[in-house]
Amino acid sequence: MNGPRETNDHRRRLCGVGRLCTAAVVFVLSFCSANFARADTHADLVARGEYLTRAADCEVCHTAKGGVPFAGGLKFDIAPFGAIYSGNITPDRDSGLGGWSEATFVRAVREGKGPEGRLYPAMPYQDYGRMSVEDAQAIWAYLKTLPPARSLRPENTGVFAYGIVRSAMIGWNLLYGPRSDYPDDHGRSGAWNRGRFLVLGLGHCQECHSPRNWMMAASDGRAFAGNVTDGWLAYNLSSDRSDGLGAWTDAELIEYLSTGHTQNHGSAAGPMGSVVGHSLRFLTQDDIRAMVTYLRNVPPQSQTGVVERAAADRASIDRGARLYQGACIGCHLESGDGRNTHFGDIHRSHTARASDGRNLVQAMIEGTSLETQTGAASMPEFGHGYDDRDIADIANYVLASIGHAQGHVDVTEVTKARDSSH
Repeated sequence: MNGPRETNDHRRRLCGVGRLCTAAVVFVLSFCSANFARADTHADLVARGEYLTRAADCEVCHTAKGGVPFAGGLKFDIAPFGAIYSGNITPDRDSGLGGWSEATFVRAVREGKGPEGRLYPAMPYQDYGRMSVEDAQAIWAYLKTLPPARSLRPENTGVFAYGIVRSAMIGWNLLYGPRSDYPDDHGRSGAWNRGRFLVLGLGHCQECHSPRNWMMAASDGRAFAGNVTDGWLAYNLSSDRSDGLGAWTDAELIEYLSTGHTQNHGSAAGPMGSVVGHSLRFLTQDDIRAMVTYLRNVPPQSQTGVVERAAADRASIDRGARLYQGACIGCHLESGDGRNTHFGDIHRSHTARASDGRNLVQAMIEGTSLETQTGAASMPEFGHGYDDRDIADIANYVLASIGHAQGHVDVTEVTKARDSSH
């Protein structure tokens, strides 16, 4: 029989084993819990990065026409200096960001300094400098989750083909580059400050909607007065009631930015259609409202480049009416109110009321496409089937009879628009 000492020893051994097992279980659970926490934290970081990438509109500029998303190659014509092609920001090691470090990426995005030297401000680092290091790190985390796509961008042309021009960006950055700090304005609301960050920072709206000065920087003195981008007029976003957003209601602005359409002002097309389809429609309603809050406080500016125009001659309008009956009435109806979808409504659109018809002509030449929550709303291009006179005559009919605008389009303007079309 076992004595008392042996029994006690046995019990102590069992207790020791039990304590070891308990410690092991606690360790395993702690290890798993820490891993799960890290996984959750990383997933949250990637999700935040995806949202910021949307808000920064990265996909639109880093995707060539018909190309792989984020694989670069989109052409930016910087007349008269040459052309710049966007880079591949997928994780491909040879042609993308696969060989970059996080720190290199953050510096490029916020300071415009890349592995090959200083970036050109076609990549709006001068605006992205408003984002925090943590914001840029979140975008980096998201971009690393994209499928790698090997895609070498074409060589830049004109002056941008020479490395010495990159060195000259030092002077440009001293005048227009990002600052080291962008503190909140404590005299303004939280919504206004958030809106300023989204409009001037991530959204870099001024890069399209403000005229350029002689150094090709967005003009501070004429901020948001409108500008021509890729042949399209980026409309006045100031609070001016005649030319800008002053006559829009908050509800109209929110609807337009969220969906690309509002009844009294029409649908987004061209570059703005891409911005809505790939960026703005993914933002929260709170962020859209914050943008509206900021835009409401932009000082009024008259529209850039607006001149009074005489009406088109009767012969052009009548010929345009006949062409409209054959090409346009099926979707837009004779009234311009649109068939089956409000995206076909041109009767109330800004495009049909603009005296120069610039965006109307661009839409006919290039066609339009807008990604919505229910699919793409698109119009085919008519540039190949109709000559410059046809396009001008249809535009003159729409301006006179549907938009009731005082203005006209010349054939020479259609020719220039066709030449600028990509």
